[in-house]
Amino acid sequence: MRIDVITIFPELFDAPLRTSLLGKAVAAGRLQIEVHDLREHGFGKHRSVDDEPYGGGAGMVMRPEPIFAAVEEVAADPTHVVLLSPRGRRLDHSVVTELAGKEQLVLICGRYEGVDERVSTHLADDEISIGDYVMAGGELPALVLIEAVSRYVPGVLGNAESLGAESHAQGSLEYPQYTRPADFRGWKVPEVLLSGDHAAVEDWRREEAERATRERRPDLL
Repeated sequence: MRIDVITIFPELFDAPLRTSLLGKAVAAGRLQIEVHDLREHGFGKHRSVDDEPYGGGAGMVMRPEPIFAAVEEVAADPTHVVLLSPRGRRLDHSVVTELAGKEQLVLICGRYEGVDERVSTHLADDEISIGDYVMAGGELPALVLIEAVSRYVPGVLGNAESLGAESHAQGSLEYPQYTRPADFRGWKVPEVLLSGDHAAVEDWRREEAERATRERRPDLL
């Protein structure tokens, strides 16, 4: 999979894309991520990419010309252009797995008071939000999307089987996890996990996943 990011702050992606699973996947060539500075298509000596909104109002709006130029420069065929926006559909498990099936994602990171509507109407194939709140820009939401989607790219995870047991993968939250020591400050690991009875362990995990979902996220049931 290839992911191209369009942003006015490319430096925000430096450390995350060199760290942990993402960094290893990029270094191994399993995932290609390119970050592009939108200001390379800006206007004037300051490479401006924004202007005052028509109709008045506070703040500035990102102009369409630099964004169209940046996306058209990197977009292959086929590609899926995503505008990170608080107006977009919420990023959840089903959206993540859907996006993971794309050959190329182009992520547009908005800033200021927003992006000219013609970007949404005539350039973006999709608008994605990571939650019902507003951030200063689309860079951190883009990193959240990249992190979530990349885990479904073959070879990124050390053990791909873990994907099927995680929270939301089967419409519920994940069961509790324990490791050594078996007794920590009097809080003991459930005996069933120490029993060696694999069938009993699977039953316990299923029941605990259902309990956790009922208590914490009943909307998933």
